[in-house]
Amino acid sequence: MTRPSIDIVTAVIRDEAGCMLVVRKRGTAIFMKPGGKREPGEDDLTALARELEEEIGGRLVSASRLGQFEAPAANEPGFTVRAATYLAQVEGRIEARAEIEELAWIDPAAPGDIRLAPLMRVVLSALLERPTA
Repeated sequence: MTRPSIDIVTAVIRDEAGCMLVVRKRGTAIFMKPGGKREPGEDDLTALARELEEEIGGRLVSASRLGQFEAPAANEPGFTVRAATYLAQVEGRIEARAEIEELAWIDPAAPGDIRLAPLMRVVLSALLERPTA
């Protein structure tokens, strides 16, 4: 039986040291990439820009598609999450806003003991396999 899916758009945001931003929603224990669901009529980048502004206060400057990824949803049991994921550059003061309770910067190669969503693990594998420019 196929699980119902949730389609989202997410951002991989890295700092100057190469660490990656992850967020934790209020009332949850698992960290994930910032982003969210598209509103009717939105394309990926419009939705991503809106979600980043709402969640972390960052303005999307540029984005290039990393890929389409899927994994069991972290906070919706029985669902699969499918994410169009972009390598994104943002500007502005990054802070927890809206439903985001906590931000963290992790080393993609060694995230430590922070609890990451299943989708995060899939994306981290893709990032680590990606050739560096």
